[in-house]
Order: sequence, then C-alpha cells, then structure tokens
Amino acid sequence: MSTWHVPDDDLRSYAGRGLGPPLLWSTETHLFSCSWCRSRLASLVPVDDGWARLDAALDAPRPGPVERLLVAVGVPDHTARLLTATPALRLSWLIAVTVTLALTALLAKAFTPVVFLGVAPLLTLVGVAVSFGPGVDPTYELTVTSPVHAFRLLLLRCVAVLSANTLLCAAATAFVPDYGLTIAGWFLPSLALTVTTLLLSPSLGPVWAAVLVGSAWVMTITWAGMVPFTTVGQLSLFAAVAVLSVLLARRAALFDVLSPRRLR
Repeated sequence: MSTWHVPDDDLRSYAGRGLGPPLLWSTETHLFSCSWCRSRLASLVPVDDGWARLDAALDAPRPGPVERLLVAVGVPDHTARLLTATPALRLSWLIAVTVTLALTALLAKAFTPVVFLGVAPLLTLVGVAVSFGPGVDPTYELTVTSPVHAFRLLLLRCVAVLSANTLLCAAATAFVPDYGLTIAGWFLPSLALTVTTLLLSPSLGPVWAAVLVGSAWVMTITWAGMVPFTTVGQLSLFAAVAVLSVLLARRAALFDVLSPRRLR
C-alpha cells in the first residue's frame, strides 16, 4: 500500500488545471492507484461540474478550414462561423461557379466577350439570393433568435460571396486576354445587381428580388450588348451603385422586421 499521497496544494492545483509536468504526471499516476486521493479529488471537483465541462466540450462546434483561416486573418470567431455557414461559400458551390466561369470564358474567347461579362454578375446574384433565409441557410433558426441584426448578417454574407466570386472571375479573365481591361467590366454590374437585390429584398424577399433583377439584367444584355461595359456604361453603373447604396443604408432597419415567409 502506498504511504505517499498527493499534497493538498498539488491536488487543488490539479483540480484547477494548474499543475504542470512533472508533478502532473506523477499525480495522475498516483491517482490511478489511490482511491483515497481520488475521493479527496472528488471533493474538490464535483462530478456534476466535470460532466458539465465534458458536455460543453462535446457540444462545442468544430471549426472547419475556412473558419480557421478567417479567424487567423483577424475575423472574430462568431462572425467567421456565420460566414462559413453561407451556402454560396461551400466547396461544391465554388466548384460549380469555377466550372461555369471557365466555360463562359472559353465561349467568350471563341465568340464574344459579352457571354462572360453577362454571366459573371448573374453567378454572384444567385449566390446572394441563397445567402440567407429558411431552407437554404443551415443556421437560419439560430440567427433569427440571436442578437444579430438581419441586415448585418446579410451584408456580411453578400460581401463574402462578392469577394469569393471576384477572385474566381479575376482568375477566369486569364482565359480571355485579348480584350484588355474590357473583360473586367463584370465587376460593377455584379456590385449593382447585388445592391439592387438587397434594396428590393424587404419588399420581395431575396430570392424573388434576385429573379427580378437577374431577368432585367438578361434583357439589358440581350438588347444593349456591350454598351454596359463601355466607359459611359461603367460610369453610369458606378453612379447607380453609389445612389442605391445610400438608399440601402436608409432601409437597413426594414431587414429586422422581415418575416420568415417573406424570406423564403
């Protein structure tokens, strides 16, 4: 039978997770074989507290690689978790967008750049449409009951979708080097379509707003061709984005009173 027992101070440090090696190792070895020291430890660490810590550890969310990357670059962990739940940032979605952009870029190279310039903003628009709402957002039930403004959440996710699509579109332009800076004309339309969709979302919901705005964009491209991507067209889009952004900021409070039915 062991004649040595863990001193009270060491046992309290062990219970408070403040005991370091090598005392930690010898204490754990001794506790394995000494029932008396284990009973002393139990009085310092109630079983209920231990189960509570274990339950909390098991229920704690495990961050994925994208979430860890966002946290590493300075994004708060709760914001990173909201962003990584965005459907349009999933790997399958990004792969689909990449393939679509590559195909349209090849078509643009073979025929006309308007194919790529017209499709790129639509891909961003679809990503925005499915960024928030029941049925598409796996964290929707949690976010609507949490102290997070709906407008802030939607804006964060739209910025994330825009950023991801901007990088993919910029990479896709490498397939179409013959048109110079003209092939980068998709950016302002993407921004304009996104802001317009957000502006209409309180009235129509994000999905129907995106459908309406996307249909208007398709008709514009069909009728006007390359006009939106000329210097005059780009300046007009820039002015439209500035005006619509001011209107959107004034309507931010409306997003917090949207019903789940309207967001479907």
